[in-house]
Amino acid sequence: QVQVLESGGGLVQAGGSLRLSCAASGSILRINRMGWYRQAPGKQRELVATISSDDNTNYADSVKGRFTISRDNAKNMVYLQMNNLKPGDTAVYYCNTDVMFSSGRSYLYWGQGTQVTVSS
Repeated sequence: QVQVLESGGGLVQAGGSLRLSCAASGSILRINRMGWYRQAPGKQRELVATISSDDNTNYADSVKGRFTISRDNAKNMVYLQMNNLKPGDTAVYYCNTDVMFSSGRSYLYWGQGTQVTVSS
């Protein structure tokens, strides 16, 4: 069983910063791609940023230059540093991990989400 737990959300004023953390735990051999997604009220879930096992990153155009994704493979963790936040960034942020097991199979796991609210 794998658990994925996000933390670090909260309320911040426009222009402020937050750092989200996500920890995966369980009988994990290796984590391949890790990523952050978000879902605002009334909207579909959208990709924010992803990072591969060899640290190749990908960002949504709306967050390029403001958000930075990073990971710590030894701790099975992924981070999202969010700077210069805007009210449009308000959403529930979800962590997504592609976990590989000793069997050689891999599965996607989602966290429960953490709320980020940016006030104007």
